[in-house]
Amino acid sequence: MITDEQFTAYVRMYMDTVFRVAFNYLKSRSDADDVTQNVLIKLYRANKTFENDAHIKHWLIRVTINECKRILLSPWRRIEPIEAHVETLRFEAPEQSELFELVMKLPAKYRVAIFLYYFEDYSTEEIARLLNIPNATVRTRLRRARETLKSELLEAENHA
Repeated sequence: MITDEQFTAYVRMYMDTVFRVAFNYLKSRSDADDVTQNVLIKLYRANKTFENDAHIKHWLIRVTINECKRILLSPWRRIEPIEAHVETLRFEAPEQSELFELVMKLPAKYRVAIFLYYFEDYSTEEIARLLNIPNATVRTRLRRARETLKSELLEAENHA
């Protein structure tokens, strides 16, 4: 069982990561907030010993993905258009905003793989363990996501 001090430290270190994974999965700020809260409550109540920071981060992402899947199965699920939140996000360059929008339009299976690989620096093997899928599937999802993004960017460039 973790102490209150450890819990506070873990929240500071991993709350943003949990939120970003949930937001990438669900495309809804309010649902991502709910998932983040539920995951942190599960962490607080967890009667588990964590070996190190990597172990707890892995556990948190796994629990976050499971919570997201639970919400996606809910009959009350509502989808908020991502365009409503793009204006609230700040990007250093306009291209980053465009790329973000394109990534968020990808199907969840591609979007989550891209996020974990490029933004959380997980290897394909680690992503496979997190998602409980074969490593080859992760590599295929990353390749297909890259191909989709490339064709969308080329199409946008040709129309400009």
